[in-house]
Amino acid sequence: MPLLERPRLLELAAKQRTAHVLVQRAKMILLLAEGLGTTAVARRLGCSDRNVRKWRARWEARPQVEALHDGDRGGRPARISAETRCAVIALACSEPDQLMTPFRQTWTQGLIAEVMRRRYDVDLSRSSVQRILSAEGLRPHRVRQWLHSPDPQFREKVARVCDLYRNPTDDAVVLCIDEKPLQATERIHPTHVGRHAEIRREFEYRRRGVSQLLAAMDIRTGEVFGQVVPSRNADALLAFMKTLARRYRRKRIIVIWDNLNIHHEGKDERWTKFNRRHGNRFEFVYTPKHASWVNQIELWFSILQRRVIRHGSFDSLGRLQQAVEAFIRYWNLFEMKPFRWTFTGRFHDTRAAA
Repeated sequence: MPLLERPRLLELAAKQRTAHVLVQRAKMILLLAEGLGTTAVARRLGCSDRNVRKWRARWEARPQVEALHDGDRGGRPARISAETRCAVIALACSEPDQLMTPFRQTWTQGLIAEVMRRRYDVDLSRSSVQRILSAEGLRPHRVRQWLHSPDPQFREKVARVCDLYRNPTDDAVVLCIDEKPLQATERIHPTHVGRHAEIRREFEYRRRGVSQLLAAMDIRTGEVFGQVVPSRNADALLAFMKTLARRYRRKRIIVIWDNLNIHHEGKDERWTKFNRRHGNRFEFVYTPKHASWVNQIELWFSILQRRVIRHGSFDSLGRLQQAVEAFIRYWNLFEMKPFRWTFTGRFHDTRAAA
């Protein structure tokens, strides 16, 4: 054993705050150096002979303490890349190719999986195709192409949005904005707890009305600002945007939102006039079509849905509004944090996070 390594091994074996496996490996090498056999060391440390032989071989190949550490592990590779998702959506938004899929007028999940395998050499299960389509609200057996055409600038728009997330400018506030429908439903019968603590809910419920949540999230802090309004229309959105203009007074504001009709100019050039009235401080960045996952406010909407709406019972729209507004206050006080965005928006890496 190298003279310099023995003190390091003794120090590692005596540590109490170090991972148990590292302490055990250090003791293995020290006991082997004292002349104990493999079986004796294994019995002393409560491990298998195979484990002792494995780390003795590693130490003999490289007699340094660093050899006792586990190597870096990359983790399980992403199962479905963003580029593959885009290809599935593009197929679902087009008519079946009669050369590759003869006598097929509409897509099925199995047919899309088959074409992905033949055209792109990508193996997908039917359930994987179904999850991709469901996430984008696509039903290719029922929806015509003109309703769901792929965006020709998909990559450019995704890269632009992701760059704002990963490299936000210092002289502007970046806000992700969108609308979420809110439906107040009241359970008719009380909820029961089963014998094994599972929750049992009666399926039937009463509808108590529908409203809309307009929400904006500051990507730098994770702070959410929201308003519940009776309906989603241009007037309500303009009023909400005026509130944001006052909230971030004298600051340049970059808005990231989708291609909803009220997010565009319209005949009245609403956003050009709005921007002019507020000193041209606003810049509007649009996500691609069928890419709601690019807008970070959708991540927060999913948290709201899981924790407040999905299992809630509301006997009026007012109760639902109170619950949503209370959660926004709670989030901003106790849980507010920016989302960690790692996707670069560039699709050359086929193993990009799905």
